[in-house]
Amino acid sequence: MSLPLDPAIAQALATTSSVPIPFRMRTKYVHSTWAQTFTSLPELYIQPESLEEIEHVVNVARKCRRRITTVGCGHSPSSLTCTSSWLVNLDKYNRILAVDEQTGIATMQSGIRLWQLSEQLAQRGLAMPNLGSINHQSIAGAISTGTHGSSLRHGLVSESILSLRITLADGTTRNCSPDEDPELFRASLISLGALGIITEITFRAVPAFSLSWKQVIDTDLSMFNRWTDDLWTHAEFVRVWWFPYTRRAVTWSASKTDAPLVLPPVSYYDNALGYYVYHNLLYLAQYVPRILPWVEWFVFGMQYGFPNGSTTSAVQPSRDALLMNCLYSQFVNEWAIPLHKGPEALRRLSTWLNHLTPDDPDYAPHNIPFSAEGLYVHAPVEVRVSDTSNPSLSSVQTHTRPYLDPTCPDEPTLYLNATLYRPYMADPPCRARYYEAFEWLMRDMGGKPHWAKNFETEGQVIEDMYGEALTRWREVRDEVDPQGMFAGAWHRRYVLGSGAKLELEEIEVGCEKKWSGGVTYLGTTTALLEGIVEEESKE
Repeated sequence: MSLPLDPAIAQALATTSSVPIPFRMRTKYVHSTWAQTFTSLPELYIQPESLEEIEHVVNVARKCRRRITTVGCGHSPSSLTCTSSWLVNLDKYNRILAVDEQTGIATMQSGIRLWQLSEQLAQRGLAMPNLGSINHQSIAGAISTGTHGSSLRHGLVSESILSLRITLADGTTRNCSPDEDPELFRASLISLGALGIITEITFRAVPAFSLSWKQVIDTDLSMFNRWTDDLWTHAEFVRVWWFPYTRRAVTWSASKTDAPLVLPPVSYYDNALGYYVYHNLLYLAQYVPRILPWVEWFVFGMQYGFPNGSTTSAVQPSRDALLMNCLYSQFVNEWAIPLHKGPEALRRLSTWLNHLTPDDPDYAPHNIPFSAEGLYVHAPVEVRVSDTSNPSLSSVQTHTRPYLDPTCPDEPTLYLNATLYRPYMADPPCRARYYEAFEWLMRDMGGKPHWAKNFETEGQVIEDMYGEALTRWREVRDEVDPQGMFAGAWHRRYVLGSGAKLELEEIEVGCEKKWSGGVTYLGTTTALLEGIVEEESKE
């Protein structure tokens, strides 16, 4: 059942164009993040299928004084995609428009999911050169939040982007690239959805390749000892899972190969029994948190092996090998810090969590001004790398580094990801104190938060991190969207500063915790709020 359409919207649809353009909308749609951490009830849920329809949506929204939010799969666990105004989903705007199999240059509509793109490229003997840990996102969503993989031979996923088309608040669609409107290109590469609707993407694929990978479990001391030696360079792709309570680490590494495919063994962790055993142990820990160190030892011993030196290996297509299973609903707090500070950061976190004393070989004064007494957290901490300072990267050669790129411009970057699960959608009791301490430590390490995650650092602190780059991003954003059609409460909190609210900017008016876990967001636009005040004053 649909809700009655606002008469102003109905009138705008009837008078906007002499040539009918489809306006594929629904009312009474419930939007939720993948993890169900945030929920919102948009006034309209719209799924355009052509560029003409996208431009039409923007023109109607401008007449109706509505804000537009664009969403793909909603995999970000934050409130970034929450809105009470209009939510545009591009799942039906997802075709590959052109592929040159000789050069690898491909142009696609922006709603295509990464798994769809990978499959269609594979049919042409091509692949994406780099992937993150999941492939559910749309290509536009992945680049708009700074998605990365784990390799010192690659930067962000957006490094392969040659050009973009973006539909702006005035209803026009503009091309941008390192050569054509480079300022808009730099702002759009990590746009956070605040500049317009990215509609087409052209990027360079590579010949399809397989990866021979191996993962090894060992002490974290062994990992630290390899840190400046060959830990991150012994293979093209390397990532680590660090287990703070058992003080062990799993190192996963992969290199290109022509060897025949070999499927990975199915572990206890990967079948239904393992899934529910772990899930229920996490839920039990909601009430008895002190069992979490034992849960870490048991579950991950069953998955990876209990003895140090246990290994697992396989040969898979890159589009499969680079992925991992996210398992359950979760909060994710990830930060980028200089790679050389990694051992110090992990040792300080270990000292704080494990209450280590100076006679321990891994001890480091943590200086975290919050108590860890009685605190037990989930594991593991995901450890990944990239290098956006590599002179061979296109962004370095063309000077088109994204303005809001959180990585280190002068050296390799380390990403530390503190994940907290939400068993059966229940928020973990350790979240507030753990994340407060984790973010304090990451800021002390000179870090910046991943835009799509659950960080709390905001306002002036973010401005100090980015300085002139954030100022320039705001200038580009204000130029292409002066009324704030694509600006919301999340943007105001983190990147728009303390200036005056924009005419169409969405404002948060409520955030209610649900009995089942998570939060329901409620907002309104500045324009609608002013309209209500005007009507009340007339009465």
